[in-house]
Amino acid sequence: MAIAHHVYTVVDCAHPASLARFYSELTGWEVAPFDEAEEVVEWVDLFNNGQRVMAFQKVANYTAPNWPEGAIPQQLHFDFHVLDLDEGENKILAIGASKHEVQPGQMFRVYLDPEGHPLCLVKNPQ
Repeated sequence: MAIAHHVYTVVDCAHPASLARFYSELTGWEVAPFDEAEEVVEWVDLFNNGQRVMAFQKVANYTAPNWPEGAIPQQLHFDFHVLDLDEGENKILAIGASKHEVQPGQMFRVYLDPEGHPLCLVKNPQ
């Protein structure tokens, strides 16, 4: 028997509300409403069809990872499947991502979210 019934990822960051909006635009998932002013929000959830799938937690003195080499490892990254890498790239850059200088493969592309977390768009070979 399983101990847990659901898993989701919590991302450390400096600005939970704005980072949650970035990932909401990327995925179409809903940002949970919050009552506080954006600059004092400490936790924001994303929901997909009512199921919590991702959260963003404010961390004092947040420092972005420096992948692929550096003093602060990436620790984790997200892969998002897309049907067309060029179209996906145009859209993700438009919502605030930046393309990473290191691009180690042809079936995926590496980007940084607005707070410097690495993420990949992966060609979904449907």
